Amino acid sequence: MEPKETKNRILDAAEHLFAEKGYHGTSLRMITTEATVNLAAVNYHFGSKESLIEAVIERRLLPLNQLRTKQLKAVRDEARRNDRAPDVRQTLAAFIEPTLSFRNSGPGAQDFIALVARALADPNDTARSVFINRIKPVLDLLHQCLAEALPQIDPQTIFWRLHFMIGSLTHIMHNLDKLPIPTEMMPTDNSFQEITEMLLTFITTGMEAPQ
Repeated sequence: MEPKETKNRILDAAEHLFAEKGYHGTSLRMITTEATVNLAAVNYHFGSKESLIEAVIERRLLPLNQLRTKQLKAVRDEARRNDRAPDVRQTLAAFIEPTLSFRNSGPGAQDFIALVARALADPNDTARSVFINRIKPVLDLLHQCLAEALPQIDPQTIFWRLHFMIGSLTHIMHNLDKLPIPTEMMPTDNSFQEITEMLLTFITTGMEAPQ
C-alpha cells in the first residue's frame, strides 16, 4: 500500500470513529482495526492521537476556510473600492453558503459534520480546541467585515449575534435531514438553495436588528 493511501485510510477511519464515538471514546486500536493498518503506521504518519485529530480537522476545514476567507475579502474589498460599507447579506452569504454547501461535498462530509458537533458539545476540550483554533481567523475576519457593514451596532453585540448565527448554522448542518418536527409541519419540497436563502434572510434580519 502506498504511503499516501495508508495515510488517507487512517484519516478516513479516524474521522468516521471520532464522529461516531467522540475523540475520547475512540482508541488508536479501534482506528487501526477500521483502517486495516498497524499502530506503527499511525505513529509514522501522525505521531499521536492528538496530532491525528488535528490532521482530520485540518483536512476538511482548511480548504473550506480558504474559500470563505477569499469570498469575505472579495465582498469587503469591493465595498472599499466603491467607498461604501459591505452589504450585510453578501457578507453573511460569503461565510454561510460555502459552509452549507460542504454538506454535499463528497464522501466523509457527513462524518466531519458529526465530528464537529460532537467536539463542540464534548466537556473535554481537546477536539473542540483544535477546531476553534483553526476556525478563529475566519470568524475574526467575518466579525471585522460585519463591524464595517454595521457601524451603528456595538462590536460586542455583533459578537453575540455571530454566536447565535453559528448556533443556527450548526443546527441546520447537523440536523437538516432529521429535524425533530411533527411530520405535518415538515415541508417536503424546499430545495437546498431555498433553505440557504431562508437561513440567510433569518440571520441577516437578526444581524441588522436595532441594538
